[in-house]
Amino acid sequence: MAQGSLDSNGDITCPTSTDGESSASHVNAGLDRLRINAADENDDDGAVQITCFSDLSDDLTLHFQIIRLHKQIYAWIGCNSAKFGHLYAAAPTRPNNMVSVTSLLGGASDNTGSGIARRIVLKTGLNVVLACNIPKDSPMLEAAAEKKLVRKLIDLGYT
Repeated sequence: MAQGSLDSNGDITCPTSTDGESSASHVNAGLDRLRINAADENDDDGAVQITCFSDLSDDLTLHFQIIRLHKQIYAWIGCNSAKFGHLYAAAPTRPNNMVSVTSLLGGASDNTGSGIARRIVLKTGLNVVLACNIPKDSPMLEAAAEKKLVRKLIDLGYT
């Protein structure tokens, strides 16, 4: 059996087969296809991106964490603590471009976080999982938190 070698480009060179075509050309073509497929699969759209920040609003500290997954966003909003809070899932529905929201953990679908999750889906078109620990009786704080979150999502290119 004849052995191949590497040329100056790092490509495999092999002796010519009986039909006059180099088997190395088959190998190199296959490697090129693998490189293209790997590049397509490793786009930034599929990468997990994590962003954390805090902001002071009305003498209260709001903490945020945004995790971008493939075609969805996980966000956490905390007020003065690192408690998880209520968890909501929201997704666009077809064919009429409405948004469905459900409570996954604690709370009901009319609590503070459900409205924020619904509006983020309308703005981004992505599925959203939102954990929210904002007091229910603070509509101004809720509006400020949503505004900060949406501004950050825009800065990160999610909308």
